[in-house]
Parts: sequence; C-alpha cells; structure tokens
Amino acid sequence: MNNSVLKLRQEKGITQEDLAKAVGVTRQTIYALEQGNYTPSVLLSLRIAEFFKLPVEKIFQLKYDK
Repeated sequence: MNNSVLKLRQEKGITQEDLAKAVGVTRQTIYALEQGNYTPSVLLSLRIAEFFKLPVEKIFQLKYDK
C-alpha cells in the first residue's frame, strides 16, 4: 500500500509525535507507516484521513503487482 502521510505531515509542519498523538498511536507506528513498512487498520486510516481532512483514498493507494 502506498501512502502520502509523510508528504502531508511535512506540508502541515508537524512532527511524527504530533501526528501519532492526534490519531492515538506511537511515533514508531507513524514512522513505519511513512516508510511503507506498516499497513494501517481501517480505524487508523480513517483517523488519519479525518486529521488531514481528506478522503482516505487521497492518502492511501493500493499497490498492484504485475
């Protein structure tokens, strides 16, 4: 799964810790998510989308193997 969390977070000027606190996870979870090493739950995806005031599909995109 691809995501634009890092880009959005940097545009907003907030730290990983700030985002983590806002959505109820650890900073390590945000780091792993930004690196593409963590697939978020539906609940976390929705919380992140709500935080950035964007639809989920604008933040998270499925990767298709060819």
